[in-house]
Amino acid sequence: ISSSRKRCALPPLSASRKVPPRPQEAEDEGAESTVSLCSTERKLGVSRAQFPSCDVQRAEVLSCFLALNFSNFFPSLWPRWKNWWVRGILTLAMITFFFIIIYLGPMVLMTIVMCVQIKCFHEIITIGYNVYHSYDLPWFRTLSWYFLLCVNYFFYGETVTDYFFTLVQREEPLRILSKYHRFISFALYLTGFCMFVLSLVKKHYRLQFYMFGWTHVTLLIVVTQSHLIIHNLFEGMIWFIVPISCVICNDIMAYMFGFFFGRTPLIKLSPKKTWEGFIGGFFATVLFGLLLSYVMSGYRCFTCPVEFNNDTNSFTVDCEPSELFQLQEYNIPLVLQSVVGWKTVRMYPFQIHSIALSTFASLIGPFGGFFASGFKRAFKIKDFANTIPGHGGIMDRFDCQYLMATFVNVYIASFIRGPNPSKLIQQFLTLRPDQQLHIFNTLKAHLVDKGIKPRLCLCAVSLQTAW
Repeated sequence: ISSSRKRCALPPLSASRKVPPRPQEAEDEGAESTVSLCSTERKLGVSRAQFPSCDVQRAEVLSCFLALNFSNFFPSLWPRWKNWWVRGILTLAMITFFFIIIYLGPMVLMTIVMCVQIKCFHEIITIGYNVYHSYDLPWFRTLSWYFLLCVNYFFYGETVTDYFFTLVQREEPLRILSKYHRFISFALYLTGFCMFVLSLVKKHYRLQFYMFGWTHVTLLIVVTQSHLIIHNLFEGMIWFIVPISCVICNDIMAYMFGFFFGRTPLIKLSPKKTWEGFIGGFFATVLFGLLLSYVMSGYRCFTCPVEFNNDTNSFTVDCEPSELFQLQEYNIPLVLQSVVGWKTVRMYPFQIHSIALSTFASLIGPFGGFFASGFKRAFKIKDFANTIPGHGGIMDRFDCQYLMATFVNVYIASFIRGPNPSKLIQQFLTLRPDQQLHIFNTLKAHLVDKGIKPRLCLCAVSLQTAW
């Protein structure tokens, strides 16, 4: 413990240390400390190497503090148990913070997603900058952040135009920006491209093009995925919370099962991952997804799409729940009826979809972590950063989340989302009257072919009168 305090450079605890001892006294104290430490090691049955080792220069002060306090209060704990407690406390703190931002609403969630995106981009670019900066080549960091700004302007501009169409059409500056949005985005990117070409330095062309590709791959991985997370959030907070919670649950339960039962290594990229943790995490995550989906499906604030109310100029999450979030009765297969003793079960249709989400989070999601592990091994680093003590950087915690976001977005587009009538009507109302009438007559002819003519008489008279 005293050795750990020295490595952490903690202030001395005893008053006698305020006066620097003479060389002989220091030597005697060192010998006495060594004897005391050795006797402690023999009593506890541990070696000196098993005491926590901290490095303040790597910004792990909090982790060091927790490790030393566990060493003080629980000296008989093995290092793996001390690490278990440190990771556990910080995990609970992060989960609590996650609950708080959910309570604060969708706008805060979108802001947090943006902050996480910027931090993840910073961590990955910093790794490249450490290589690039050694050659004193110009503009790399400036261009990297400039391209981040350009890509965010393009993606979030598309989102604003899509979800806040009436607001954009109501404001003249926004209407102009929306009309020429893609041209402006391309002009901004083209400016950065020209700046990169002008920054090329003789004898370092290959390295500069390598870093140019590094920046664009980082943008593809980080910015594109965070943009998909925002789209999932607009479909309803449940499509944001359940997938993220499934990944978190799988990460925790795989660690727990691996910690207590792990024996068989899973993959060489992550030697600490085991088959026992992988399988245990899968079953625990599927069960967790079913329970969480059942609880959240009963609340409109989670199930309703996030929409913009033009009257109040604010976001609303109030609607009539769709069929996905209405209890229905399902017949249990005959094979399972004798086991569970039930013939039918009442559940939300969304719970069936949650099985697909939790299965992906358990079986495919971890490969995002393996990919990140291979990336870190390629550059011989342990973590992307030291932002979260005991857990590494923000990217270390969100490596699986980005892969999950893409799957959820594709899943919604393939199996859930249909045409949105409100968006079609918004665009219809921005057309010229003759264009509106042409679309109406085309729609009328289509419905007449289906035998729904009587229902259109009043609508036709109203529209023609207004025109």
